[in-house]
Amino acid sequence: MSTSHRSGARRAARRRKANPPVAEGLRRIVPQALVVAFLAGGTTAFVADDKAVRLSVDGVPRTLHTFADDVEELLADEGLAVGPRDIVAPAPGAALADGEEVVVRYGRPVALTLDGRRRQVWTTARTVDGALRQLGVRAEGAYLSVSRSAPISRQGLALDVRTERTVTLLADGRERTVRTNAATVREAVEAAGITLTGQDTTSVPLGSFPRDGQTISVLRITGTQEIREEPVPFAVERTTDARLFAGTELVERQGVPGVRRVTYTLRTVNGVRQRPRRVREETVREPVAQRVRIGTRPLPASVAGADGLNWGALAACESGGRPNAVDPSGTYGGLYQFDPGTWRSLGGSGVAQNAPAAEQTFRAKKLYVQRGASPWPHCGRRLYG
Repeated sequence: MSTSHRSGARRAARRRKANPPVAEGLRRIVPQALVVAFLAGGTTAFVADDKAVRLSVDGVPRTLHTFADDVEELLADEGLAVGPRDIVAPAPGAALADGEEVVVRYGRPVALTLDGRRRQVWTTARTVDGALRQLGVRAEGAYLSVSRSAPISRQGLALDVRTERTVTLLADGRERTVRTNAATVREAVEAAGITLTGQDTTSVPLGSFPRDGQTISVLRITGTQEIREEPVPFAVERTTDARLFAGTELVERQGVPGVRRVTYTLRTVNGVRQRPRRVREETVREPVAQRVRIGTRPLPASVAGADGLNWGALAACESGGRPNAVDPSGTYGGLYQFDPGTWRSLGGSGVAQNAPAAEQTFRAKKLYVQRGASPWPHCGRRLYG
């Protein structure tokens, strides 16, 4: 036997002697006992963390076992996502105990048109009836676009509600009060047993929504049409003329009014005649513009042989000093009562009463130079006063 083998055998013998078989057996038993004790304690803790809870989602309950510490963890474990419009009770941060009941109710959008006014609302109710109660909408006697028992999905629905309202109608001297869920005034009128004929209407538009407590008058209307011919004013076109004295206006062409045919409706409302209303018009004859020439020629300062006379006294006697005076026969006019022929023979245009006072005096002086005071047999002597 080699030296190395003999040394190994001796070492093994010493170990057996130092550790008799009993001690060796204890070394094997103690670790096994520790493992058993650890497993027993772990099992107790495992059993203590397990909870039996009741989870209800949109009214569908089920019982399950969970190790979640709070409601939020439970929902996450179950794959349930909730938003700000959803209801969770207890709140997501609440601790979870054995035997707990957790309720989840999802929000549902509803496009609600209530009595003609549309708005977007949210509800956790699963049926139309539940949503109406939750929103505080009175459904008795109301019109609903869908059944009260209809379900509301997570995607929501559109709901038109017309509640029952009290409307008073005044017609033919009578007052009728009805309860109606009508969508229009016309439907409310028909519900009251009132018949509209011809041009009859109401004090509010027939297509408008009847409000609770509203009073509506029925207007019985009869009407005819009337055609009238009315004048169309003519325009006045003015041009300057250096051949006429300043201040003189000569009508070169007399204006002629046009004619238009106008149609009016004549209405009687509940026996009361209304103001005529213009509904149509057409031009029958176009107006002809009036043309007027306006003088720009300066008047002469004097007329030799007539400047020193009292022309003011003559005018006061002949016309009361009024340049536009006309005698009762309509023949003579102006300050000095010229007849049209004499006026034109002196270079005047039109008639004397339409000319400026200065021009009338100038032409009277010319007449005096030609004929003296004879054209004014009664007042001519005033020239010398």
